[in-house]
Amino acid sequence: MSLHHNPSIGIGNTGGVPDPPARPASPTPARPWYEVYPGGPPDPPPPGPPAGQVPPAAGGAGPPRPRGQLLIAAAIVLLLVATTAGLLGGWVGSRLADDSGAVAGTGPVTGQAGEASLTNVVTAVQPSVVSVQTGLGEGSGVILDAEGHVLTNAHVVAGAEEDSLQVTLSDGEAESATVVGADERSDLAVLRLAESAGLPAASFGDSDAVQVGDAVLALGSPLGLEGSVSSGIVSAKNRTVQVGQQDPGLPGQPGEAPGGGAAPLSEMIQTDAPINPGNSGGALVDLNGNVVGINTAIATAGGMGSVGVGFAIPANTAVDVAEQLIAGEQVEHPYLGVAAADAPEGALVQSVAEDGPAEEAGLRTGDVITEVGTESVRSVDELVAAVQRSEVGAELPVNYLRDGAAAETTVTIGDAPTDP
Repeated sequence: MSLHHNPSIGIGNTGGVPDPPARPASPTPARPWYEVYPGGPPDPPPPGPPAGQVPPAAGGAGPPRPRGQLLIAAAIVLLLVATTAGLLGGWVGSRLADDSGAVAGTGPVTGQAGEASLTNVVTAVQPSVVSVQTGLGEGSGVILDAEGHVLTNAHVVAGAEEDSLQVTLSDGEAESATVVGADERSDLAVLRLAESAGLPAASFGDSDAVQVGDAVLALGSPLGLEGSVSSGIVSAKNRTVQVGQQDPGLPGQPGEAPGGGAAPLSEMIQTDAPINPGNSGGALVDLNGNVVGINTAIATAGGMGSVGVGFAIPANTAVDVAEQLIAGEQVEHPYLGVAAADAPEGALVQSVAEDGPAEEAGLRTGDVITEVGTESVRSVDELVAAVQRSEVGAELPVNYLRDGAAAETTVTIGDAPTDP
């Protein structure tokens, strides 16, 4: 079993970069990394609502980033929240805007954060959240537009046969679907339903405006329980999470990225709203009824359920990727081309991709990157985030230490290679 301690920056390309040398001794404590169950842990307990979540009612309807690493006990692993063939495993959307930039959809829900307003939010949003069955497993999705586009996670539909895809609407009606496009690096995919007349599109909010402490709801189909809702708050923003594979020797398993491990996901929204297997691709919504994130992964302490640490892809990222996929475009991912580790001064370069942007800019193994553009870098997470917030083709100044001496270079950010 191999854990990817040193992701190649851009979202974590694993190809083209040799295995890094052993990390030198450092007073900085070892960084915990994570694994994912590709086919699920042992059989789940008898069916019942997941902890902290409300099962659907009869009829189907249910009710600054801190310094340092993401610290989770070593026993905790990251789990991509999609269910597989009765267990685990099955591992945006065009933004319709008027001239003012408002996103079309079901419309915001107003009111105070009381029981009545939560019910109103669920009533307004739930018709736009669907269940996705692939033949390999089950996940969730969000209706993007009246043309029948549905946003979900790439790991939900990975490896699925085209004729096995089925989407179940909130009213219980099942529709066949096809994959319009999928992007493994961002873990997003867009489906299109065969029949789309009158489908209620979700309203997408500005995820940049989300604040830590904001109340949120998670909607989806945990463990196949369609129409489930859970509540919580935004626990943190701008998390970078490395989702690995428990057994990279299982080809075709949902969530497996080229090279045997999934790329790190940056700028993730962390929430304590209970998210469980099957919630992948579902909606994280605010109390105005706007989708602010796409539920994607959870940390779990050896089991398969929620421990109150879940992660959602920001809605702004999801909408941007969805628009590119619907247009048939190749999704671009800013890429630096280094593998790095945490160091007391910043991010220690452990290997440099041949002919990559970093090599062309003169960066070498052993350099410690301390700043990219205008953003200071104190960890690998911050390096990943700084690169991902840039654009392909951008020229960024990079400050670094070489043999203890300060130096600077300019890097032209590349597009992450698609092949390992």
